[in-house]
Amino acid sequence: MSEFETETENAALKQRIVERIQREGGISFHDFMSMALYEPGLGYYTSDRVVLGREGDYLTSPEVTPVFGSMLGRQLREMWEALDRPSPLDLVEAGAGSGAMARDVLSWARRTAPDMFQALKYTVIEISEPLRARQRTRLEAEGLAAKARWLDELPTDITGVIFSNELLDAMPVHRVTVEDGELREVFVTWNGERLSEESRDPPPDIVAHFDGISVRPAEGCRAEVNLEALDWTRGAARSLERGFVITIDYGYEAEELYAPWRTDGTLLCFYRHNPSNDPYVRIGRQDMTSHIDLTSARRAGEAKGLVTLGLVTQSEFLANLGIGEAMQQPEGADLEEYFTRRRAVTELLDPGGLGRIRVLIQAKEVGDIRLASLRDN
Repeated sequence: MSEFETETENAALKQRIVERIQREGGISFHDFMSMALYEPGLGYYTSDRVVLGREGDYLTSPEVTPVFGSMLGRQLREMWEALDRPSPLDLVEAGAGSGAMARDVLSWARRTAPDMFQALKYTVIEISEPLRARQRTRLEAEGLAAKARWLDELPTDITGVIFSNELLDAMPVHRVTVEDGELREVFVTWNGERLSEESRDPPPDIVAHFDGISVRPAEGCRAEVNLEALDWTRGAARSLERGFVITIDYGYEAEELYAPWRTDGTLLCFYRHNPSNDPYVRIGRQDMTSHIDLTSARRAGEAKGLVTLGLVTQSEFLANLGIGEAMQQPEGADLEEYFTRRRAVTELLDPGGLGRIRVLIQAKEVGDIRLASLRDN
């Protein structure tokens, strides 16, 4: 048995991380997280292990109930009509996870909006081959795979909607701290027996990030900086010729994310639905996530031509789109099915859980528009 082997740890991945640390004399937390999650064939998202859904490590909104995809479908239809019903209509989902949202959006369109279904071209941006296979299988089971294609990166000249759900919060982050008034970056080292940390001078782009938002963590506090999320948002803006970008994710505005009372940042790990704040255990077997800086994400898109239409909670977004209808009991409805759906909808709206996810909607070349989902925003 390898010196790194445990029942819940990917020994080959940990050994590769340690070898890189020894070779380079330490790596940034960003690079450690990148390897833990995305190392080809070994990382959490790139291995064959099933990680999503109730049988996995965490649950996202599309896995709770198909109602989520139906509500998103309503929003997509409103956007299609605002764009004067283009054909083809590009619907681009970045990071499709289990494929549940793709299945539910396409099923809703086929059933409820056949003219839109006929016009749409569904593109999934997915770098994980195991997840691609799972997504394709899910769509094939519903006879929907012919409407979809899979790419490694965003295409250009998109007319339609680019959307994501809990994508940016899974991107590798830099971890920083403040010591004696100075900003420092967390690096991961190996002491011969275990992974450990040390602080070093941060690179210029991290310093520039905090200078740009005019806020820093307080003395002794830790925080995360997700520069990849900002790069992704800028890339989405460049790829979009005309249409909308919907970002659904856990996050805060910069002043709240880096508030002095938030002493240990927002990084969390999940294994079999149990949260942990230790990223150095269960390497390759646990998810890692952190809340995104919504202020910087919004500004990144705006700097590349996007106009911010609104920022609401998922609870507000879904309520404005009419999810309350799913809470009502139709005459003659099966009671068990009704109460199952009602519990699922309540879970989506829970202000202490999925309901607190934020929905950022930005647009490009769409003129003056007021979306129903942003009512009262």
